[in-house]
Amino acid sequence: MIRKIKDILGIEGVRLEILCPDEIKESEGHIRGQLKITSKSSQRLQKITIRLVEKYRRGREEQMLIDEYLLSSLDIETDIQLEKDSQEILDFNLTFNLLLSEMDQIAKKNPLSRGLIKLAKTLKNVKSYYRIEAIAVVEGSELETQTQKDLIIS
Repeated sequence: MIRKIKDILGIEGVRLEILCPDEIKESEGHIRGQLKITSKSSQRLQKITIRLVEKYRRGREEQMLIDEYLLSSLDIETDIQLEKDSQEILDFNLTFNLLLSEMDQIAKKNPLSRGLIKLAKTLKNVKSYYRIEAIAVVEGSELETQTQKDLIIS
């Protein structure tokens, strides 16, 4: 009975770990990495989704606005059977294109305006944060297994 409840809630089930560099060059346009999948009990994975998300923050204190943008997503339909205390490694290659604000587009087209744009972004407290997420759908579990890792894209 307890085992069935643990399986439904995903307790002692599948664990995910993203193995990739902490810093990625924007010019590369992709993230190569591995997904380490472990399990403390026998489980079957049905689907894995890997996503790159940008958290775009601007403004100060009460006027602060935060938006999140999905930059890339990779869906992997799978049928991986994990045995008790086993581990699987899944390689992935996630391509992405960064979204550029109007200020970023101007700075990219005109190198002379980069300093002025950088100053304006500092005054408006504009900052982007990036994270890579992995979500696994496990057969018989009501909850998805998730993990995330913060990235620096320069």
